[in-house]
Amino acid sequence: MTNQLDGNSEQTLAKERQFHDRWASAIDIDGIRVKDYFEACTAPENRFILQQIGEVRDKLLLDLGCGAGENSVYFAQRGARCIAADYSPGMVQVALQLAEKNSVKIEGCMANAMALEFPDNHFDLVYAANLLHHIPDPIIALNEMHRVLKPGGKACFWDPLKHNPIINIYRQLATEVRTEDEHPLDIEIVKSVRALFDCVAYDTFWLISLWTFLRFYLIEKVDPNQERYWKKIIIEKDRIQPSYQRLEKLDEILKKIPGAKRMCWNLAVVATK
Repeated sequence: MTNQLDGNSEQTLAKERQFHDRWASAIDIDGIRVKDYFEACTAPENRFILQQIGEVRDKLLLDLGCGAGENSVYFAQRGARCIAADYSPGMVQVALQLAEKNSVKIEGCMANAMALEFPDNHFDLVYAANLLHHIPDPIIALNEMHRVLKPGGKACFWDPLKHNPIINIYRQLATEVRTEDEHPLDIEIVKSVRALFDCVAYDTFWLISLWTFLRFYLIEKVDPNQERYWKKIIIEKDRIQPSYQRLEKLDEILKKIPGAKRMCWNLAVVATK
């Protein structure tokens, strides 16, 4: 099953491919610490997802929008059979190189998340990190994720939300490290996920803890167009950890206030078919 794309969608995806191919050409795989992207204190989205999905050994996993391949490599190290798929051939190549460096085997392929060339009921897990906000129609992508999952399979994704004014100011500043066609998600997308899947768990992250990013900009004078803040929090996790953990505890309290979750930076979802 495939979906016909209109001209605007094809144009948007072409620009996304060009941007991510350029990014891929500049990635130093020797600097990627795979484990940190899932287990660091500053990776709350992936820590949440790991809690929800359980054992992955021998599971067939589609890493959709694989980027540099940290996700595929992490799950392969834990025994999953991983396919690293991305619309950017440059990113797929980087993912394969990262897997080789880490002595694990993964498959790589190009894929359009809105028209997956995989059969129905095929995967045990579909994982997508920071993908849906790059997609012209994320609901089509969610339908495709649902289609290719086996009954009982799980779709896992996390993406930025659009509601917080501080993050929106950051987006206006960081124009060189993001594409102009990105559309951070509305938290109401959770309702669309619930309409598709049998069981849905979700949480949001980075509320008061957004101070970490403000400190980068206001105090440490880090240019958001020279360093990707969302990578910096992983690379410098040990330095950030003491203050971050205190702020995360405050976040957990504040998120109990009605409407507070929508003001977080990122949304993480695990949905069972």
